[in-house]
Amino acid sequence: MSGSIRNILEEKYARFEQLEREMSDPAVLADGGRMSAVAREHGGLARLAHRYRDFKRLSEEIRGCQEMAEAAEDAEEREMAEAELVTLRSQREAIWDELLLSTVGGEDAHRTRCVMEIRAGTGGEEAALFARDLYEMYRRYADIKGWRTEVMDHSSSDMGGFKEVTLTFEGENVYRDLQYESGGHRVQRVPETETQGRIHTSAATVAVMPEPEDVEINLKPDDYRVDKFGASGPGGQHVNKTESAIRLTHHETGIVVQCQDEKSQHKNLAKALRVLKSRIYDKKREEELSKRAETRQGLIGSGDRSQRIRTYNYPQNRLTDHRINLTLYKLDQILAGNVNPVTDALIEYDRDQLRGEMTED
Repeated sequence: MSGSIRNILEEKYARFEQLEREMSDPAVLADGGRMSAVAREHGGLARLAHRYRDFKRLSEEIRGCQEMAEAAEDAEEREMAEAELVTLRSQREAIWDELLLSTVGGEDAHRTRCVMEIRAGTGGEEAALFARDLYEMYRRYADIKGWRTEVMDHSSSDMGGFKEVTLTFEGENVYRDLQYESGGHRVQRVPETETQGRIHTSAATVAVMPEPEDVEINLKPDDYRVDKFGASGPGGQHVNKTESAIRLTHHETGIVVQCQDEKSQHKNLAKALRVLKSRIYDKKREEELSKRAETRQGLIGSGDRSQRIRTYNYPQNRLTDHRINLTLYKLDQILAGNVNPVTDALIEYDRDQLRGEMTED
């Protein structure tokens, strides 16, 4: 069995068993917040842990059946054992395929919450409008998938686009499916402001980060600086006179997060802390991945965010994902939220890279 995938599965399984023990720990039971976080993480890992338990059991049965076949003294007994081996291996292969789907995305594949940041790139106002189009596409996709979404912060342009927007997703497989959106997105189209019908190219960047549980990133008030300021609307005008907007600066990493979408300072602080924890967790995760880059070679789920991953060509109704040379002539459907054909192809590509990592017993 390959070290990388088996290690991930063993770590997740060990974590699941640890969480089961914590759920019966009086100290955890007495702390409502911690118990809620532990129960949520336990629930997120349950399906994977149970399937991996089945996989381990089948592997044991296969070994026993092999020994029986080798030790059989008559042909009929050996044939029965070999027939049983075929059935067991088929069952184990089906479970392995399920496990691969669950581990595409590495240690964070099971996450049921993630944070997405969309930023307008080169192209001025047209880039901001494209950033808004991406935002709308992901919101529609979330509706189709039954995920919950929440805007954490945004900065609008004069024409109603987004200079940047941060939102969260919550639901089954959110991180596994959305991780592939990290990177540079390029659009080719005739802008609304273009009078001569010329096609312009502009860009936006997307970053998708798994949202950790509170117990994983333990932030103390001394770890960050809080700045309060008045929230502002498009063009910089103040939308309220109270200092409800929050900016957090993490001392150790220098990461800065701000939130001004809520009228309540308390709510803005809570949202900003969620995003800050995700940014800190993601930074640590990226450092770990770079150390173990060789184990992820060929996989695309944790790609370089500076990489241009996709082109949206409006005149041709074409979407091209450059990482796997995927071209689809149904851009209108994808922008309407039908992102599954793209996501499914990317997941299948990664799964194919991992599929060879199960050695036959």
